[in-house]
Amino acid sequence: MAQIRVKSIAWQGTQIGFTRACQQFLVLHKFELVYQRVKLRRQGETMRIGIVGAGKIGQLRARSIKEHGTTELRAVLDVSAESARKAVARTQALPLTNPEEFFGTAMDAVIISTPVHTHEELCLKAFHNNFHVLCEKPLSNTVESCQRIVDAAVAADRVLAVGFNLRYYPFVSFIKDSIDSGTIGDVDHIRVFGGHEGLPKFACEWEYKAPISGGGALMDVGIHMTDLARYFLGEITEVVGIATEKIWHVEGSEDNAVVLMRNPEGIPAIYQATWSEWQGYECYVEVYGNRGMVRGSYAPMKNILITQDEPGAPRKKKTIYYPDILVKEKLFSWQVTALKSFKQELGDFVALINGSTETSIADGYAGLRSVEVAAAVRQSSENREVIHLPVLGQMQRG
Repeated sequence: MAQIRVKSIAWQGTQIGFTRACQQFLVLHKFELVYQRVKLRRQGETMRIGIVGAGKIGQLRARSIKEHGTTELRAVLDVSAESARKAVARTQALPLTNPEEFFGTAMDAVIISTPVHTHEELCLKAFHNNFHVLCEKPLSNTVESCQRIVDAAVAADRVLAVGFNLRYYPFVSFIKDSIDSGTIGDVDHIRVFGGHEGLPKFACEWEYKAPISGGGALMDVGIHMTDLARYFLGEITEVVGIATEKIWHVEGSEDNAVVLMRNPEGIPAIYQATWSEWQGYECYVEVYGNRGMVRGSYAPMKNILITQDEPGAPRKKKTIYYPDILVKEKLFSWQVTALKSFKQELGDFVALINGSTETSIADGYAGLRSVEVAAAVRQSSENREVIHLPVLGQMQRG
């Protein structure tokens, strides 16, 4: 019902003026928050969650917990006491700078939103204390470290999820629905692209400089695109690619990678991750079937669906714009879209902990495989060989 109203208001905006439309969006946005919180309170018991890391993403994660309805923020750990206090504002949660005090707090789960090179130690500490974990992407900065995290989750019989929140963006959901419904027929191949202009986008060296970062474009925007390729293919078991460092010349941090991947059934994905995209941040996925194709892109967010009854038959084209998202991002920045995806991801995290298998959330194997693919591309590029990876499937508890 709320989605229909959003579209209605966007349509009215063409007649009554952009300013008034924006005012109505603000009212609707507040209504949606209240509605979702009331709805979620009725669905289950409160889950107690702590956060490690109170930077930009950690602050959004804290908001998602506060506004979710069935989750309670119990503690936030950060090296900055001020950042921790900001994250717990208007709650009874503890702002902490002492890790031992944080991990000694009564909680059910933790969200880790810290630099990638700290993930392993924090994940292992969380599992040692019997907490479920949602860890930001990439899971860690080496394949070996990711494997140790996965093994610890299995040994502790705890849920391990990885923050591939693009799965919850509407352009991705539309692609997934078009595949699963058979709208485009049997999938033949996939094209994936993710990139931005490179080093000017980063505020800290740990975000891009190997070995701390784990790599370059493949571990940055590319890690999301690798996950989406696997999300749509089902699995990735063959990788061949070329990675180069000819633009920014950061040793160990590729600024461009061109990759060919295949799933066990032989369906290929053509993939590029780049730090030299002239028009700034962009990502898109195109999935081609024997009865059509579906494309999704961001930013701005857009979908295109082309269908035909059979190859060579007349084609039908449908283009979907998201004016509600466009306006909200103009008013609040990209964070409003990220926050909404975090809330949906959090809901699936809670559901996964409670035993549900019908979620879209990325598990530990998804986190592991995405880093394995990045490492495989570098190995393939150096040795000019095809890299074979075993089928992982989905993580199982108990």
